[in-house]
Amino acid sequence: MAFAALEKNLGYVFKDKGLLQTALTHRSHGNCHNERLEFLGDGVLNCAIAGVLFERFPTLPEGDLSRLRAHLVRQEPLHQLALHLHLGEYLRLGEGEMRSGGHQRPSILADAVEALFGAVYLESGFDAAARLIQALFASQLAALVPGQSMKDPKTRLQEWLQGRHKSLPRYQLLETSGAAHDQRFHVACQLDDLGIITQGMGATRRLAEQAAAEKALEKLNS
Repeated sequence: MAFAALEKNLGYVFKDKGLLQTALTHRSHGNCHNERLEFLGDGVLNCAIAGVLFERFPTLPEGDLSRLRAHLVRQEPLHQLALHLHLGEYLRLGEGEMRSGGHQRPSILADAVEALFGAVYLESGFDAAARLIQALFASQLAALVPGQSMKDPKTRLQEWLQGRHKSLPRYQLLETSGAAHDQRFHVACQLDDLGIITQGMGATRRLAEQAAAEKALEKLNS
């Protein structure tokens, strides 16, 4: 398999293509898979992000730094990064996982991203892996605002409604479009008590629901 496009998007060229292939191999494919690299990459990611946050926010206490780090290293940002890298096109999966859409599954994609970080660490050391992580997370790091709520839009919308004794939102899938490896989900969010309906789109149904919830919050707070 040719990896040139992936390496260009990643900003790193592997000397050992076999190591890269292992990082992209799910356990359903065979015995030589990426779980150990994922374990290693998770530790590298946490340490690299901790270092960036420590330098960027010199007066922030430990608890706030921990919350910011947890916000960045959870599955959803890693999944979004995998989509940006088109990682699903390069995954090696077993037949069962292939048939069930494993190349689109957020958990599998997020784990593969961590495995890539582990592979870079093994090949080039921590500094190279940390530079790669900092570059890939640059926009997310730049968007951080200490003290700002880290709750996602669906949670904030639910809390807003519950605090005012309103019924919870209803989410409805309106349309799914695009090829299997690049699907787009179109979702509606309906607030029955308030007569508000908003719509959102995303690469997964969850992200589409989050986008619709964000728009609902904007209407409620306008």
